[in-house]
Amino acid sequence: MRAVVWKGPRRVAVQECPDPKLEEPTDAIIRVTATAICGSDLHLYDHGATMGMKPGDILGHEAMGEVVEVGAEVTGLRPGDRVVVPFNISCGHCYMCQRQLYSQCETTQNLKGRKGASLFGYTHLYGGVPGGQAEYLRVPQAQFGPIRLEQSDPEAALLLSDVLPTAWQAVEYAAIPPEGTLVVYGLGPVGQMCVTMALFRGASRVIGVDRVPERLAMARWFGADVVDYSRVSDVTEVVRDLTDGRGADSVIDAVGMDADGSFAGKLLQTLKVQPDRFVALHQALASVRRGGTVSVIGVYAAWMLSFPIGDLFDKQIGLRWGQANVRRWSDELLSLLRNGDPLRAGDLITHHGSLEDAPSLYQCFRDKRDGIVKAVMQP
Repeated sequence: MRAVVWKGPRRVAVQECPDPKLEEPTDAIIRVTATAICGSDLHLYDHGATMGMKPGDILGHEAMGEVVEVGAEVTGLRPGDRVVVPFNISCGHCYMCQRQLYSQCETTQNLKGRKGASLFGYTHLYGGVPGGQAEYLRVPQAQFGPIRLEQSDPEAALLLSDVLPTAWQAVEYAAIPPEGTLVVYGLGPVGQMCVTMALFRGASRVIGVDRVPERLAMARWFGADVVDYSRVSDVTEVVRDLTDGRGADSVIDAVGMDADGSFAGKLLQTLKVQPDRFVALHQALASVRRGGTVSVIGVYAAWMLSFPIGDLFDKQIGLRWGQANVRRWSDELLSLLRNGDPLRAGDLITHHGSLEDAPSLYQCFRDKRDGIVKAVMQP
């Protein structure tokens, strides 16, 4: 089969790989009909060498397709079924899964419990499971994980694999009070959906922060007020000015460790000095009002030596974070997609291509060119 593989920092390629086979009675094999590039894939694209990637690893954790084969213990699926596959691999019955903490599944947990559930196409720190940017995909724990679709379900159902449940959990964790104000740092795919979901769930105002004109325009179109951080000296002061001097009720960091939001960071990169990778988190924590909540859904994978614990204690800040527990939210989100898509998820997909377009789409997504927000590939 053809698949997108990691070759090294900022190098991906499409090449022939062995077809997947059933390895456990709880496996299924699907023929992938659509797969997407996630912002988290860019962490691997840029930093894979330090995140447990090996040359030849198949990328991708957002996939949907048609079931072609199932193991003996998979009773809920049959060949021909259309499914979308959650990015985290969970069994549905262990201690953590019983508590709907599917991203912490103990059955697929890694490094003797020092990491959470296995992930598709996301480093050997999380199981080294081949990803979904391929013509075929082996799906472990298929007795629980795959989300069955109807043939009439829209293309946006692909986003149930990651973007939609990730954003929904971010908004849930943000604990926005009735008629409250939310600030979203980072207007990539997840950030855009945080905007629409927060407004759908009753927020009176959402302020989106980014620097890419097309992303700012999309968030404004979705109903947010926007701030271009590249045009202000201190974005946290701007946020406070927009919120009566207090800060927002809730803030979501949808950026993570690839933040580039400070002039100092850019200068350090120019001087070949390690920049601050926690800019967005610092700004999120500084933008929330006393007694407010910060929800972190952007990926972090390093120690933070200058964590402002004193300020958080003084301001009585609530802080929640973590990978999305996809199956906890998927049924509700699928119902919304089938009932008019009030979240406007379908508007998120801006680019289409084939697997062979993967190298150029990765580069385009990383450089934020051509108005790209979400790219979907059809193998």
